[in-house]
Amino acid sequence: MDILEILKILPHRYPFLLVDRVLESTSEELVALKNVTINEPFFQGHFPVQPIMPGVLIVEALAQAGGILAFEKLPELKSNAVYFMGMDKVRFRKPVRPGDQLILKLKMLKQRGVVFKMQGEAYVDNQLVAEAELMATIDQGKPEKSE
Repeated sequence: MDILEILKILPHRYPFLLVDRVLESTSEELVALKNVTINEPFFQGHFPVQPIMPGVLIVEALAQAGGILAFEKLPELKSNAVYFMGMDKVRFRKPVRPGDQLILKLKMLKQRGVVFKMQGEAYVDNQLVAEAELMATIDQGKPEKSE
């Protein structure tokens, strides 16, 4: 799935869209990537001399990839919004720096209706840099039209 297909699914846009491509996808697992470049706006202040990607944005990238996975389970709701509900067992293992390619791996743990629990892991060069259990839900209301 390329960026144009991702833009059709996720409502996020620059500078907050944190998934560049989906590499593999089933209804139970998804592998995506985020190319981390020095042009990211957060590097101006985090930190100018020693730039590292904020951990909360790594978790957000996992959550966005998890949103795509949720829509794989319920494709009929693709035009609806997906909302981040919670996170547990969040751990950061290594810093993510400009030039890194963040590989986002999501696995479906549980689904009850439109509520999902997923295991997310982020890797750089096959090394675990962050992990979390994430919960999300898909809004069942009618999607709002954007102009």
